[in-house]
Amino acid sequence: MSALAQVLHDLGHEVRGSDIDKEVFTEFQLRDKGIEILPFDAANVVGDYTYIAGNAFNDDHVEIKKAMEMRYEVIRYHKYLADFMSGFTSIAVTGAHGKTSTTGLLSHVMNGDVETTFLIGDGTGFGIRESNYFTFESCEYKRHFLSYHPDYAIITNIDFDHPDYFKDLDDVVEAFNEMASQAKKAVIAYGGDDNISRINVNVPLYTYGLEGDYDIVASNIKFAQGGTEFDVVIGEEYKDTFKIPMFGDHHVLNSLSVIAVCYLESLNMENIKGAFLTFGGVKRRFSETHLNDMVIVDDYAHHPKEINATLETARKKYPGREIVSVFQPHTFSRTEKFLNEFAEALNGSDKTYIVDIFGSAREAAGNLSSADLVELIPDATVLHDDDISLLNNHPEAVIIFMGAGDIQKYEKRFTELLS
Repeated sequence: MSALAQVLHDLGHEVRGSDIDKEVFTEFQLRDKGIEILPFDAANVVGDYTYIAGNAFNDDHVEIKKAMEMRYEVIRYHKYLADFMSGFTSIAVTGAHGKTSTTGLLSHVMNGDVETTFLIGDGTGFGIRESNYFTFESCEYKRHFLSYHPDYAIITNIDFDHPDYFKDLDDVVEAFNEMASQAKKAVIAYGGDDNISRINVNVPLYTYGLEGDYDIVASNIKFAQGGTEFDVVIGEEYKDTFKIPMFGDHHVLNSLSVIAVCYLESLNMENIKGAFLTFGGVKRRFSETHLNDMVIVDDYAHHPKEINATLETARKKYPGREIVSVFQPHTFSRTEKFLNEFAEALNGSDKTYIVDIFGSAREAAGNLSSADLVELIPDATVLHDDDISLLNNHPEAVIIFMGAGDIQKYEKRFTELLS
């Protein structure tokens, strides 16, 4: 919603909105652009606006209910976005993991050659009036992405998540298959994911991967100064050598999907190569702060596979350093469903701290606590608000604060302590 508000503001619309009182990282760019943020109140509904309702709130929300009673136009986020993108060549980025990082990378790289309006799930959006392209993050939760009919669809992977909605992996695959069938030009998918073979579409499906039988392949991968370098082969023909300022196989894979779109749209590859080099990342994806010889990392990882990817990046970027995870489980249903997988992933840290589970508007309580996860991880510790100084026991470590809730408050307390 924050990203959409910024896009519409940039395109010349008068935009304002309302939100919870708690400070959230997605609000800062809204304030920078002078977009008014109000506390929830029925009095905010005053007419002369189109009301776009975020999917986190039901129709009984005080403002949505008031707008409907007043017979003002109320459109759900995904419905509005579906209509908005019809004026562009659109690229949807979806998948269980890696959507935000890939959308951010795609948006940045494409803007290195052609003006591209974009909407990213980290709360970043930018509207360009003259642009013909629109890149956006497309979420599978509650099948919202079925509202969209993009020109291209990137599928980073298919995995079971959101156990409060999807029944099982087959249910997830069915949703992704239906989404992919709505792409108008092509689907670009990670071929190393076994579930991709279950996708059937009537448009070309291009697979990408590392050193395998894929349509777009990265080979000769090596760590270079400040990043990763690799050769790209498309259809058995060497195209070019690319360098990215990131570490980890998942970043190479994300880059391949971006290169595929640029190749299919015949963009200038020299400009594309140059744009990769200036990518600064997206918010809350391995965002680093250096303090007192420590590396403090803020990361959105909230699924076991995302934790694995984050830890891989840390190991490759900071070999030899102690890796400390401070993890906040996100939602009780996800924690319960993946309890053993979380333990296995976090065991890849040298030391793990677990804070209280973060509930959600949908889920205020559950049948377990963070202590249940701690019991499954050797030498793990439950970390409470007043114990934050325990992290001082790890000088020169890479300390990674991970989670999709309010884990940033713990990071903030620790950085203030260090300062």
